[in-house]
Amino acid sequence: MKILVVEDEQSLAEGLRFNLNAEGYETKIAPDGETALTLMLSDKEMFDAIVLDIMLPGIDGFEVAANLRQAGIYAPILMLTARGNAEDVLRGFESGADDYLSKPFELTIFLARIRGLLRRREWLKNEMPVEKPAEDSFSFNGKTINFQNLELKSGSETVRLTLMEAKLLRHLINKAGNTVSRKEILEDVWELHEDTDTRAIDNFIVRLRRYLEDDPTRPKHLLTVRGIGYRFLKS
Repeated sequence: MKILVVEDEQSLAEGLRFNLNAEGYETKIAPDGETALTLMLSDKEMFDAIVLDIMLPGIDGFEVAANLRQAGIYAPILMLTARGNAEDVLRGFESGADDYLSKPFELTIFLARIRGLLRRREWLKNEMPVEKPAEDSFSFNGKTINFQNLELKSGSETVRLTLMEAKLLRHLINKAGNTVSRKEILEDVWELHEDTDTRAIDNFIVRLRRYLEDDPTRPKHLLTVRGIGYRFLKS
């Protein structure tokens, strides 16, 4: 497995590379966003996961993540944030990050997060509630969501999902017919336990509607419950 560490703090970057190599991963360091994009865009299959600091010289981590996703590169991204600020975390998820870790962090936690991202298919299966059987796919209205491959197929078109998009979709589908509050999404999907601006959730929903709805301006499946949250309807 190959991992790209995008970190401008040399001592931290070298420490992460040392420990990742000790775990059997092949690790490369990019000191800034421009270098990371050059490496990733030259070969989309080069790296299996990316460790991405938010605060970088030049292009920041948010822009790097967004550019990679726009280019069709879906290697899982672990975003590092200095403050653990909830707005930064949500903005990271909006940009396409799959998980986050606040600095400073324990090495054991960091390695566990990396292993989790590299096992993302199994992780998604384990996200299913205990009262419902795990399913690898869900179909409705001519569309099929494959939670293992993180893909949504509609006819001949295939949309790649980020891990967080898939987790949010799975959560809403599991609660089909019921209203899911923004607070529940923050806590149960994104594991944020503090008051924060929920506009990032609304932006996620807008993006998911582009994937799910025949007419995103008149949604029939992903409905807004004013003042509370959202409800998913299969038909």
